[in-house]
Amino acid sequence: MTYKFRARLDTEWVLEKPDGSSFVLSDVLRLLASIESLGHIAGACRACNVSYRHAWGLLRHAEKELERPLLETSRRQGTKLTRFAQQLLWANRRIDVRLAPVLDGMTGALQEELQALYTESRPRLRMHASHGFAVEGLMQAVDSQEAPSIELRYRTAIEALASLNRGECDLAGFQVPVGEFQDPILQHYKPWLDPEKHSLIYLAQRETGFFVQPGNPRSIRTVADLGQPGVRFVNRQVGSSTRLLVSLMLRQKGIDPTRIQGFDTSEFTHLAVAAHIVGGMADVGVGVETAAWRCGLDFIPLAKERYFFAVQRDSLSSPLMRQFIDLLLGDSYQSFVGQLAGYDATGLGKVLSPREAFETAFDPLSKAA
Repeated sequence: MTYKFRARLDTEWVLEKPDGSSFVLSDVLRLLASIESLGHIAGACRACNVSYRHAWGLLRHAEKELERPLLETSRRQGTKLTRFAQQLLWANRRIDVRLAPVLDGMTGALQEELQALYTESRPRLRMHASHGFAVEGLMQAVDSQEAPSIELRYRTAIEALASLNRGECDLAGFQVPVGEFQDPILQHYKPWLDPEKHSLIYLAQRETGFFVQPGNPRSIRTVADLGQPGVRFVNRQVGSSTRLLVSLMLRQKGIDPTRIQGFDTSEFTHLAVAAHIVGGMADVGVGVETAAWRCGLDFIPLAKERYFFAVQRDSLSSPLMRQFIDLLLGDSYQSFVGQLAGYDATGLGKVLSPREAFETAFDPLSKAA
């Protein structure tokens, strides 16, 4: 018997009251999100598959429990969320995107345990990679197609490459900026990238930059602007390639990171950084353009980055790896990555050697090697 199911873990808001009873917010939050998106309750009811009467009952009960109004209605503008409801919704989104890597990692471990209970488990590839939109879409493509099962663990680039060298994963995701910061970033990866043992599977090129409020009220243009008085910054986590890139840019400008308010404030995903900005907790953050677009934020480009999967060269001929590459080359996934804001899918699925990908950076005669 083959195990055919995929485990999933979800979050749920539960507010516990002083008397020990609890108030579950999940249905209310889903309804508020639909009202925000559609602009009226009737459409939100259809989207959430609840009756109009039931929806109003949920909302009125929530307003009573929270002691705050959630909706503003008018004939001209329809139904809008109050400022309190908007903040509540964005607090929930921040929690969701913060927990996504943690839950996905726990889900992967649970999946392994479930599969081990079946004698004919489906073969799988082990992927360690940072959280991103192309990787997220890849997991969705695996679930919807006849493709090799992928066990995903979210890791920083260096952690992923180190795992590949220890034999703990089959695919290690990492990104490298195009241009002047390519070689400095590669210096951090070189201990775990061997041009004699490893090959690279190219995923895509993406735009990385700053997220700011619409209209860019703080006039953020370059990394030097992060040091302006009163500008609040939110960074990526320690060890991430994005954080390393920002640090290199600051060093080039001679700027001390300790002068930047919020430099040590960090999030684990691009969407979590964007949610930080939308929620008014920071003025500027850093990540890929897709997150800014999805959250309605303005985007200031800083660098183009190429994303690769490193693999053991001798694994390329294995049936599972060939199926994986075929999935990347397929029209469905190519189309998905191509429509992501800030992504360029040209060359997606191409297999390269480290020397082909980075030219002289892996030249044994170069000073950097």
